[in-house]
Amino acid sequence: MAGRIRDEDIALVRERSPIAEVIGEYLQLRNAGGGSLKGLCPFHDEKSPSFNVTPSRGLYHCFGCQAGGDVITFVQEMDHISFVEAVEALAAKAGIRLRYEEGGYTQRGDQGQRQRLIEAHRAAQEFYAEKLLAPEARHARRFLTDRGFARADAERFGVGYAPGGWEALTAHLRGKGFSDKEIVTAGLGGQGRRGAYDKFRDRLVWPVREVTGETVGFGARKLSERDDGPKYLNTPETPIFKKGHLLYGLDMAKREMARSGRAVIVEGYTDVMACHLSGVPTAVATCGTSFGEDHVKLLRRILLDRGGANARVVFTFDGDAAGRKAAVRAFAEEHNFAAETFVAVEPDGLDPCDLRLQKGAEAVEHLIGDAKPLYEFMVREVIERYDLDTAEGRMAGLDAAAEIVASIRNEGVRKLYGVHLDHWLGIMDEEFVRRRVEQHVRGARTGGGRPRGGPAPAAPPGAAGAAPYDLRDPSLHRERQALKIAVQAPGLAAGFDELDEDAFTAPQHKAVLELIRAQGGVAAAGDGAQWAARLREAAPDEERRAFVTALGVERVEVDGELDERYARNIIDTILVHSANRAEANLKSRLARLDPAADAEEYNRAFAELLAAGQRKRAVRERIAGSG
Repeated sequence: MAGRIRDEDIALVRERSPIAEVIGEYLQLRNAGGGSLKGLCPFHDEKSPSFNVTPSRGLYHCFGCQAGGDVITFVQEMDHISFVEAVEALAAKAGIRLRYEEGGYTQRGDQGQRQRLIEAHRAAQEFYAEKLLAPEARHARRFLTDRGFARADAERFGVGYAPGGWEALTAHLRGKGFSDKEIVTAGLGGQGRRGAYDKFRDRLVWPVREVTGETVGFGARKLSERDDGPKYLNTPETPIFKKGHLLYGLDMAKREMARSGRAVIVEGYTDVMACHLSGVPTAVATCGTSFGEDHVKLLRRILLDRGGANARVVFTFDGDAAGRKAAVRAFAEEHNFAAETFVAVEPDGLDPCDLRLQKGAEAVEHLIGDAKPLYEFMVREVIERYDLDTAEGRMAGLDAAAEIVASIRNEGVRKLYGVHLDHWLGIMDEEFVRRRVEQHVRGARTGGGRPRGGPAPAAPPGAAGAAPYDLRDPSLHRERQALKIAVQAPGLAAGFDELDEDAFTAPQHKAVLELIRAQGGVAAAGDGAQWAARLREAAPDEERRAFVTALGVERVEVDGELDERYARNIIDTILVHSANRAEANLKSRLARLDPAADAEEYNRAFAELLAAGQRKRAVRERIAGSG
């Protein structure tokens, strides 16, 4: 029975496992002078490197968390394995055959679980790769060919095929000496009543590797509609497969990442392949989970998280709703990077794999090269939810976007975004916008959130909730007065039918205008005796019926007697304010448009601006003439 590893073999493992090379598989190390190397500590979160390695003495030490030891200790701590498992793993890499003394402390079969699971995955990957060339895998090869991948590409990325039977891989692994328990523990099989069965069946499979290059799991894509499982199926959580700590393709991308200080995060296995084959060798993808904090830490260690113009992390997402949600999740982790973060979304909604297939490798490079800063993407994403053709919408959009701009760490960049935000919103007051952003900055520092006294962002169009109906607002009060006159004394409201829905700001008021229009306008009210009753009966629901009733019985607030001149004055004032709003909204729209790139829309908006000005002058001249 195998027992304790001989001391001379342990010493040989240390000698043949250079600590800088082993640790360098997990994180990027830089020269620190004096024969030492440094990097970001993998055992605690830090912004600047405090993890030191001294190759001449075979030791490492972190001055931040005080972790330290030799190469065996490092592998133990990184992989969460025992001393013996770490020695065995290093020995396997160095090609050292270990000898065990009789009567040791622990049986070797219990000590080497990690190594056994790694070996099972190595055997599974070889099996899957071989089966991809078999006649029954014709449809799997066609899947790859249809997406622009050749046989050499499949070999480069280790792509294989899991046969359709229930025990194809299981029987193969049993023949290699692996037990059913090991097969199930590795996540390569499930446990049935008659023993283990294959986890992946009739699927294309990609090996998921640790940063060190060891295969620890698989991602599998279904090929047949008869397969009632999910489109993508990943290895479940196992002692060696922790999907939150893995990035597909990182083993291939890490060296170029470290050299260039750049990383590209895509959404799928074929996207990683497409990027690498298109001249973007720093692409990686998550493995069946959202991009999260542990992925950030993993990338930061490889990148050494350098700041500066050359340090970039680019997220690519599909152009659909799910892709935009993924962008929001990625933004939540942005503050953990020192490198600048960007987002690339193809205008036609194509992912990198489809983009390469339809438009060529250059298009993929162009997509990544043209990525927008993640802050800009998020700000534009937020302000698109608001109606920027209204002052209320622009103000609500400003407050919503200002919270994002306020979170930018660099003060100079934050001020520049304030200028951009003014242009994107069309407010045309840079100083006001920048002050608003700084209010949010102060609010965030004090935990106050929105600026004190600032309005809550209005609900986006289509969302639940609406602006409060507050009659202390002179515009709302004036509109309600006009509606009361139209309902109670239609004969005096001759100019009411000139009003359109843009003349009213409250949804309740617009609804009554629509109701009056549907009845032919106040011109069709006759003597007005049954007019309010007609409107009540025509109301489509109880809420609007009750509102019409209130308008029909409330007193019209006027000094003296209500007459046609007062009614005309109220209506003309509403027309002037409506024209003012139209002018402000059109000026805002013009400010947001590029006269060259959006020439047709720009000219149309400019013509509408001139027309709104003419209408306002006409109304003012009439008011002056009646005075």
